[in-house]
Amino acid sequence: MKVHPTAIVSPDTRIGEGVEIGAYSVIGPGVQVGKNTTIRSHVVIEDGAQIGENCRIFQFASIGGVPQDLKFRGEDTRVIIGNDNIIREFVTIHRATGDDIGMTVIGDHNLIMAYCHVAHNCRVGNHTVMANASNLAGHVLVEDYAVLGGMTGVHQFTRIGAHSIIGAVSAVSKDVPPFVTVWGNRAKLYGLNLIGMKRRGFNEATIKALKDAYRIIFRSGMLLSRAVERVKTEVEDGPEIRHFLEFIQASKRGVCR
Repeated sequence: MKVHPTAIVSPDTRIGEGVEIGAYSVIGPGVQVGKNTTIRSHVVIEDGAQIGENCRIFQFASIGGVPQDLKFRGEDTRVIIGNDNIIREFVTIHRATGDDIGMTVIGDHNLIMAYCHVAHNCRVGNHTVMANASNLAGHVLVEDYAVLGGMTGVHQFTRIGAHSIIGAVSAVSKDVPPFVTVWGNRAKLYGLNLIGMKRRGFNEATIKALKDAYRIIFRSGMLLSRAVERVKTEVEDGPEIRHFLEFIQASKRGVCR
């Protein structure tokens, strides 16, 4: 463990082996930092935040601050961050309110670029990318391998599906289905994220099935319920197709069209 002499670290902080804490950083009470995590200078990590192993947190990041929600009344809530995450300069990640899960959760292997914001009660999966100055309002769900372009804003309670990509400077107010590309203000569909799926090793049969499902759901002009039933009968089944349909059917805000 290597702690700069100017850093302020609460005595009840739990710090793992190999952790480095840079100059003028402030680590509050009850914080847990996993082994081999590097915290650069001028970082603030507040009460009760949990940081996993092998993370890299860059200067001026702020983690665990109280939520920007007028309903917040000082509840005992948390930020929980997994392993192998990169959190760049001036990122803000706020603790939750007491609603729903009572936690703001970030999984493993995520890249959160400079000036991004993750608000209260968000859940971010694994292997996601948030490009510079993209912002999540409260209660947003981001599934695995999703990519948010720079300066994108996501409305509260919106869901971002797995393996989707959002173009830069988008305003997302409806759910983004898995495996698709969206862009714009308000964000609209621009087809499947074919490049992303090929890079991640999706086989041709799965990609063809998703193309067929996408065409039926979004291009046939059918009512959603009828289109879903047609996909179930005409498209080769698989976990990706099931997730695609279940995500769309579970939407409360409606999905990008």
